[in-house]
Amino acid sequence: MAIERVDPAEAGLSAEKLKRIPAYFDGYIEQKRLPCVAVLVARGGDVAHLSFQGATEMGGGRPIGEDTIYRIYSMTKPVTSVAAMMLFEEGALRLDHEVYRYIPEFQDVMVFAGGTAEKPELRKPDRHMTVRDLFLHTSGITYAFLQQTPVDAIYRAKGVDYSRHGGDLKSFCELLATAPLVFSPGDRWNYSNSTDVLGRVVEVASGMSLDEFFQKRIFAPLGMNDTFFSVPEDKVERLMACYARNPANGVIGLADPAGKAAAYAKKPNVFSGGGGLASTIGDYFTFCKMLGNGGELNGVRILSPKTLEFMTLNHLPGGKTLKDMGDKTFSESRMDGSGFGLGWAVTTDVVATTQPGSVGTYSWGGMASTFFWIDPVEDLIAIQMTQLMPSGAYPIRPQLQQLVYAAIED
Repeated sequence: MAIERVDPAEAGLSAEKLKRIPAYFDGYIEQKRLPCVAVLVARGGDVAHLSFQGATEMGGGRPIGEDTIYRIYSMTKPVTSVAAMMLFEEGALRLDHEVYRYIPEFQDVMVFAGGTAEKPELRKPDRHMTVRDLFLHTSGITYAFLQQTPVDAIYRAKGVDYSRHGGDLKSFCELLATAPLVFSPGDRWNYSNSTDVLGRVVEVASGMSLDEFFQKRIFAPLGMNDTFFSVPEDKVERLMACYARNPANGVIGLADPAGKAAAYAKKPNVFSGGGGLASTIGDYFTFCKMLGNGGELNGVRILSPKTLEFMTLNHLPGGKTLKDMGDKTFSESRMDGSGFGLGWAVTTDVVATTQPGSVGTYSWGGMASTFFWIDPVEDLIAIQMTQLMPSGAYPIRPQLQQLVYAAIED
């Protein structure tokens, strides 16, 4: 179904200023710095801008469009967080429960206290990891790809990588629990496999596999027909090629030279709640519209508006920001002026972000430079899709925000 659009003026936006969005990103396409850019801007739930630039392959002849499927990577995290909070509403889990209640292997996890990856010194954590820590990335878990601490190296040595794991999500989490934590839970913020572990909590609490829960409880009810962990054979041709930029020389090449569909044409071993989904801009807008509408869309209620209000508060201890708690770590969000809610970054200080916006705006992005934000004050949703890793290769997220907020007229 085609995405319906309204005249921008009806949404209080300037049509002329919205035209600056594709004009601005033309340079990225022409210089082959990005293969494509798709942008959706909605206000009051109505789409006022939708633009598609570039092709499904760098310099290719097949333009992207509404049916193009993108790897959304970490934009999977909000979906997993919503799933967990649906179970929270049903009393199937609690935020203050220790993670080991759902995954026993986490009961005896230790904290890295010094030494090297080969000879680590370990200690007991000050407290057990909770379900809330998984939402917040305050669990002490890390990511193998970060390459910031000896624990990241321990992950790599153990093969703690969901895309290469030979078992399922259960065994992946059990393997992860054999590695030490970077810090005692609650002490700091560190972007991590926490949401993958949260996905396993969803499985345990619901009695369903994560893909089954997503499909039955979120995707099917909302009509998200093009969002999956594995792309059906009859839709694989719609999957966008993904690219990677070499940080040393700036050269851009295919991120998956074995074939753009290789990783998504078959059912994955691990249903990664932290980064496994592929989706279209229209499907993700449906998800965002549900969030922006207080947890309900077209008569389908996914969450209570009070639950969503709770999720979009800053849950970091003492009202701290990401910069306060994780200054030297990677994030899919700006660290300045941002706290963290239950599944996404939350703006706490607009001035500190150096961007126009509103306190309470929540957002997140994916490794291949996808991004969304929802501004409840302006009743605004914006989504940007492309396929280039890493997500920080170019400042396209703040650039888009500048252009979008400039278009607001009332």
